[in-house]
Order: sequence, then C-alpha cells, then structure tokens
Amino acid sequence: MRYLWLCFVVFAAITTNALTGLAKGNEGKKSKVKRPFYGKTYVRRDTTAKDSLLKDSINIIIRHTLYNKLADSVTKKPYDLSKFPAVSLQQLLKGQFAGLYVQEPSGEPGSVQNMFIRGVPMPLLSPRDVYQSQPLVVLDGIPLVTEHPFAFDIQLYDYNRMGTATNPFAAIDMNNIASVEVLKDLSATAIYGPRAVNGVIVLTSKTPVAAKSITFDSYIGLAQRPHVTTINGKYENAFRQRFYDLYTTNGRYSDDENYPIYLSDSLNNVYSGKSDWSDLYYRNAVVYGINFGISGGTDRANFRFSLGDLKNNGIADGTVLNRYSAMFNINMKPLKWLLFSTMVNANRLDRQRNKYLRDRFSQINYFPDLSAPLPPNKEYYADYLAQYKKGFDNNKTNIVDGYAKIGLDLGKFKFTTTFNVDYNEGYRDVFYARTLLQGNSYASNYFGFSQRIMADNRATYDLTINKVNDFHFELGQSTQWDIYKYSNAYAYKGVNDYIKIDLLDSNPKNPDGSDNPNYLNPTAFPRELTFRFLDKIKHNLVSFYAKTDYSFKQKYFLSATVRADGSSNAQPTSRWFYSPVVSAAWNIKKELLANNTIINDLILRASAGRIGRLNAFDNYAQGPQYTASVGYTGNLTVPGYNAFGVLTRPYSTGWIGYGIPWSYSNQLNIGTDAGFLNNRLHLSVDWYLKQEKNLLIGIPAFAEYGYKQSIESGMAVNNTGVDVSVSANIIQNTKFGWSSSLNLNHNINKLKALPRGLNQITIDNKLLKVGSPVDQYWLLINDGIYKSESEIPVVNGQPLKYNGIAMHAGDPKWRDINGDNVIDNNDKVLKGHSLPKISGGYDNNFRYGNWNLNINLYFNLGRDLIHQEMANRFDFINREGNSDVNSVKEITFWEKRGDYSKYPLYNPWSTVIPYRVDQDLFLENASFLKLRTVSIGYDLTKAMRLKKIKLTRFYVYATANNVFTITPYTGQDPELVNYDGYDTGYGLPIPRTYTLGVKMEL
Repeated sequence: MRYLWLCFVVFAAITTNALTGLAKGNEGKKSKVKRPFYGKTYVRRDTTAKDSLLKDSINIIIRHTLYNKLADSVTKKPYDLSKFPAVSLQQLLKGQFAGLYVQEPSGEPGSVQNMFIRGVPMPLLSPRDVYQSQPLVVLDGIPLVTEHPFAFDIQLYDYNRMGTATNPFAAIDMNNIASVEVLKDLSATAIYGPRAVNGVIVLTSKTPVAAKSITFDSYIGLAQRPHVTTINGKYENAFRQRFYDLYTTNGRYSDDENYPIYLSDSLNNVYSGKSDWSDLYYRNAVVYGINFGISGGTDRANFRFSLGDLKNNGIADGTVLNRYSAMFNINMKPLKWLLFSTMVNANRLDRQRNKYLRDRFSQINYFPDLSAPLPPNKEYYADYLAQYKKGFDNNKTNIVDGYAKIGLDLGKFKFTTTFNVDYNEGYRDVFYARTLLQGNSYASNYFGFSQRIMADNRATYDLTINKVNDFHFELGQSTQWDIYKYSNAYAYKGVNDYIKIDLLDSNPKNPDGSDNPNYLNPTAFPRELTFRFLDKIKHNLVSFYAKTDYSFKQKYFLSATVRADGSSNAQPTSRWFYSPVVSAAWNIKKELLANNTIINDLILRASAGRIGRLNAFDNYAQGPQYTASVGYTGNLTVPGYNAFGVLTRPYSTGWIGYGIPWSYSNQLNIGTDAGFLNNRLHLSVDWYLKQEKNLLIGIPAFAEYGYKQSIESGMAVNNTGVDVSVSANIIQNTKFGWSSSLNLNHNINKLKALPRGLNQITIDNKLLKVGSPVDQYWLLINDGIYKSESEIPVVNGQPLKYNGIAMHAGDPKWRDINGDNVIDNNDKVLKGHSLPKISGGYDNNFRYGNWNLNINLYFNLGRDLIHQEMANRFDFINREGNSDVNSVKEITFWEKRGDYSKYPLYNPWSTVIPYRVDQDLFLENASFLKLRTVSIGYDLTKAMRLKKIKLTRFYVYATANNVFTITPYTGQDPELVNYDGYDTGYGLPIPRTYTLGVKMEL
C-alpha cells in the first residue's frame, strides 16, 4: 500500500506541474445556476463562467427530479462547516439538516458514529441492524463502501467490531467538498436504487476551474481536558458502609470475609491514599488541520490537486487520530462534444485506540484475576501504562476511491459512462506483554478490506414541444460488485516479551505431505493456543431504470421512475425487485399569486413510491444450509473428525428457510416550499410516511432441533414525521446583517407487524409489541422501597414474590401490573424512547463590517436513556471479584459521576438483584440543548488588496466548540450513549475545543 501511495503522489505532482503551464490566469467569474421553481439565481461556489464543459456533462448536483433545488433546507455550505474542527462527516452534519439524526457515542477520535434519516427502519437489536439502517454516502457519484458487520459473528461481545473499527467517513476532508446534500424522499433517492432506501448524503468535491487558483486552509487548537472528581478507597468504603449499617448485624464491612481486599485495609495508601491518576488519563490536547489545493488549466483541460494533514489528539486515554489525504481531479475535453473526467481520493488513517480493559479482555477471550482493579495512585497507574507500552496496538486504515467518466454531449442527447472504485483496507497488529495478563502474553494480527466496484451508464434526452411542454427522458444501467473479507489470527504464551511476532503455522502437513515439525512440537508451536479466523462475503447488484420528467409552463411538474434491481443476496425465486416512483409539483405562485408582493415563492409537491431493501448477508439467499462454525474462544463447536470441523446446520445463527422475499419500503412525502418578503424568509415543511415491509428478524423457534432462532420475513415498521426548515435574513444592510435558520424533525415509529402474525416477541431484554414503538425500553416500574416486612403485600398467606423469590424489607417496590402477586416479565412495561422525538439545530449569523459571528445550537427533545453506569456502581455485590465482563473496573471507576443521593438504599445482598438495570429507576430524561459552536471571524481580503497582494479571499477566525450543555441528565453527557440507549460510561468525553484558523485563496 505504501508503494501505491508513493506512486499516486508522484503521478499527481507530475500532472500538476504539466497542467499548471496550461493555465492562462483568467479571472474567475461566478456563474449563476438557475433554480427550477424559484425563479431566482443562486451563486454556486468554486465554478467559473468557463467551466460549462463540467456543468453540461457532469452533474455536479445530481438532478433527481425536475424540481430538485439547492434549497437551504437540504444544502449546506462546506465553507462554514469546515470551520468546525471535526474528524468525521457525522460530526460535521450533526444538527445541520432536518431529519438527519447523528449518534456520537464517544469523543474518541476516529471512532464509529451512526446516522439515521427520518427514524430507524427496524428495531436496533444488534450492530447488524445498525449497519442496515445507515444512509448511503455518495462522493462525486461513488457510493462509498463501509465495514461489514459480519465480523461480529465470531465475537461474544459487540463492544467493537473486530479489526480497526475506524470510522470510514473520518477520511473525508471537508476542505475538498463544494456542497453537501441530504436526500430524504424517494423523488430524490430513487435514482440510487435499493442502496438508498435509508436516504442519501451527497458530497460533491470542488471541481477544477479554468482560472488558476491556489487555496490554503488551516487551523490549530486546543481540546480542553474535563474537570473530574476523583475518589479513592476511603470514599468507596464510605459509600458501601451505608449498606452495611442497614443490612448487616454488626454493620462493619471489616467483618465481611467476602469484602474485597483492596478496600479492606484503610491504611493501604495504594487504594486509600491520594487519588491522582487523572493527570495520566486526561490531558489538554493539541488539534490541527491543514489543506493545500491548486487548480488551473484551460477550457480544454483543467485540474485540481490537494494535500491534507489532520491530527486530533483525544483528551482521554491517550487516543489520537492522524489523517493524511490527497485528492486529484482532472477534466479533459479533446473534442467539443467529448469530455473525459477522473478523480482519485486517497487517505491514510492512523488511530491510537483507547486502553479499555473491557475491550481488551473481551477481544482476547481471556479474563485474568479481577479481584483488584487498577489503583487510583498515580505511581501505580504509571507503572501499568509502562507495562502497556511494552506492547503495541497499531491500527491503520487505507482508503482509496475514484472514478473515470466519459461524457458525450450531442445537444439534446447526452450519454455518460462511469467506472467507480472504492477500496477500504484495515490493519491491526496487537501485542500485550505478559505482565498485563498474569504471565500470558498475547499477539494478534488482523487484515481486512471492503471493496466496491461499479460500472454506470446513463443516457438523457431533452425535448421541448410548443415552448411550454418540457420533457426529460433518462435511461440508466449499473452493475455493482462488493467484496468484504478479513483474516484474523491470535495467540497466547509467546516465548518472551521481546519476540512480539510469531509465525502462526497451523498446517499439520508440509507441501510434500510430510509432518510439519512446528505443528507437532508443542514447545516450538503451542498450537492449542493459536486461533485463526477467515471470512469473505460477495454481493453483486445489477440495476436498470427509466425516468421521465415533464413540466407544463413551468407551473405543473410530473416525474415517474421505474427500476429493476437484481441482487445476488436475494433468493433465486425472488432475485429481482421492481420499484415505481411518481412525484408531482404545483407552482402556486405562478398559477395564482403572480402579482402578490409578499409571497415570492409557493410550491406544493408530493411523491410516492416503493424501493427495495438489500439483504446485507449472503446466507439469506441460500435457504437451508450447512456451515462449519467456530465458537467465541476459537474452539470448534461443531462435530469434528481428526481435528477438522465438519459441516452442520447453523444452529447458533438460526434456521433460514426458502420463500424469503425482498424487503422494501413504501414512502409518501408531501411538502411545501415558500419564500416571503423579497425572499428574506424561507420556509420548507415536509410530512412523510415510511412503511418498511417484509423485514427479516430472528424469531425464537425450533429449540427442539437445536436452533436458537428462525430468520423469517414479515416484520413491518412505520415512521411518520415532519421536517421543518426556516431561514430568515432578519437584518440586511451594508454595515450590519443578521440571518437565522432553524431545522427540526419530529418522528414517531411504530411496529406494525411480526412474522407468523405474532403480536409480540421477546429477544434478550427487548420486547417487540405490535402497535408500540420499536425504540422503547422494557422495564419494571419502581415505586420506592419496602422499609419493613409489614409493607410487603400478602395474598392468600403468600408474600409478593419476584420470579419465585419472596420479597423482603430492603427490596424495591416493583409494581405488580397484572395483580397476580408475582413480579416477573409480565409486569414489565414499554417506557421511554432511545431516539429523540424532536431533534435539530438553530443557527444565528451576525455580520458587522468585515466581522462575522456564528452561534450554533444543537438539541434533542423527548429522548431517554438507561444510566447503566450508575446501576453498575450500586450493584457492587454482584460485580465484585468475578472473572467476567461485568466485573471489569476501568481506571474511571475512581471517578465520581452522577447523583448518588437520588437512589434508594436497597439491600444489595438480596437475590432479587434490586439494582438490576431493567427497571425505570435508572431511566432518565436525556433531552439536551448544546451550544455547539461559537465562531468569530474577520475578512482581511480588502486589506490584503490594499497592499497589492492579489488574494481572492483571506479570512481568519476563532471558534469555541461544545461550549456547554443544558440537560436534566445526571450522567456525564447525554450524547455518550450506545445505539441501544444504554449509557455504560465507556464513552470518552466530547471535548470543548478552541481553535484559530485561516482560509486563503489566491
């Protein structure tokens, strides 16, 4: 890969030098793009009057319907977004678009974040469901590939995907992006087919221009370490003493033989002394980013080349992300009607990951003695970090994407053929010294890649009849080939800590058929401690579509699209899916209000249609199948012969039968766009209905045959909601200006059907009930505490019981919903929502002379979460000293988080487990309002020109990010939550960051 990178840089440098000589130094003129329906013009950035060769043959903003518009409600200026020192695309888009909800479960640089457009299409039961709910991200027509979740199949815990687990969209340098669009309804997304069933985010990079241009964008900043309250063993003893005083005879923990040793000696300064570990865990961190771009050429040939470097140091646990990027675009027009265009975008991501004990132990499938956690003493914690540094955790990702296009422009007829490539490969090499694992050293090696190749052909024809009837015809065909593959091996008990890489030779025979001495010699090769995993998935998609747009007098608009998509992941009996989409619009302003001076624009539009949903996993296409599976420890769990696994049914994965049809989504959208008061006020409102049909889900079934579940079709989920976008130029004059914009989404989801006509099913600790939302928690209602035995209800001489266990004083008052004097799952209710009912953002821009001030607010309302970290803190009896994941205590165990006083003092020794997490005691309102960004800048362009420095733009700015949060939530941050809505305390803080930046263009 390093040689590929070097060749690319050399090629780009040579081509840049050659094309620079073609530039004539023409002054760039801003071109105006006519916006259908609105009757006014909008300046498009990074284009000139002489780049018509691009405008005609390359759809910079893809035309998805006749009335597609560059409205503020769906488009953002990356010039403003790039001032935010974000690492990933998700961070940049958070709160910027109505209907787009972003989850940021951790402030760790480069970690994975999730996006959902107009709700979730299915219950989020596992990373598989999250993966299948993500929108499609398209860069210059390339549908970007992401890491497939099939690696989770061999993991016992879903904390992190095996491998690099790096956010692939952290590779996007916003300084190279000219426009961002979020496409939400089928009138816009149908052209992308079933890949776009969850919506589309369209990124268009800056295009080459005929005029010579040099850009420089850079910032440097400081991420501020958070203020934390550290605790030690004395504090923990005082916390636990209250329970001993209430529920033990002598009230002294020192008399408890099961009391942990690390807390029992109050004179032990290692645990009960100074708690000063935070200086080694938290830090003030430097962040910076730089991007240099050059473009130029002529009308016949032009180019753009850019280089970028970003470093984001996390404020906790030594986390770091480094990104190195290069992008090259070139357009050549040898003939008036022929255009050749190509783009290559290459990125390298180096990530220093967190040092969580939980993630490390669950990865290596080995839990050492957990009777004593890491001490809060700085000296001892420093020694632990020193032992950690004896090993390494190299986490690297290379991403290369690009296209080659040939466009024919024959007037009314145009034809474009495109070849797209997106390649994402990751490496993770790990070594942990034996001092970290009680004498067991550990080494692992991972390599995996996701690859997408796509060939796309598109032909269009424009026809006008009698100057009032406009037709646009389009035919398209595409073929997509996806490959996902990984190879992972790990081993224990290396020779010593100085030899950190073992050749994992697991072949019992040599090529000539003789015995392999390494395999047979346990001393040279401890084969029973070496494990390998290999997996590969392929998916092919063939698509055809036809599209017709019609307009009459620019007042009435009608569009229809028909698609046929064939997927290799669909079963042979239903390989193809056919999708119809229709849309219409009425320009009320032109029809009825032509002379109205208050209303400048008024459009009513509607769209309806159906789009297929791809199966992400190829095993759904096979029907009943056999497999050779491995267990979580690497040991074969299926019958074997002579140490070789044999084929058997996929009992753990589940039964897959015949007759599985395509899942699909029916969508209806009704909206209006309006402009008032000389277009100083814009309003866009959309009501939508999304009906997800034939979704697959695992139904607990066939246990008598050894199966865990049966994968069946028939689940249906509805999402209904409203998107609202309002923007206004409140004050607009030469000296002072004030513009404001608000976007919000209100969404409600509901489970409409389950397979087999079932009314409800239980999966793990989740209840799915027809007629109820899919994002609710299934919880016991907590009404307080039984302070005495006399308070416990008695029916027919029998006290209230929890799953057969009699309740006693000190136990929770769990509400007996059905009145049967037994507390069990029948008394749980669906309560709260893990997704916000209302989410959005609010921007204010102020301008005074050359100064400008931007204030951005981000909010979530009607969202709840489970404070699992607090539940774990109070459930110390059941989490102490066991060698499992629930007993792992990170160094942050010695940090006080949350309000302890709001929780009753239950009897922690009770066998009903009073501090269990499946009760509303730990359900909290997680609504919040964040002042996300304050940015102030000054335009020095005129001052530079007075000094005869020919600059097109010279702008300096300062920003403060993540300034404060207003929330009733008592945990550390209501955003730091997993996709399931549980706050485990493992999310690293989202930092408050201060930056200084400059943007220049010559």
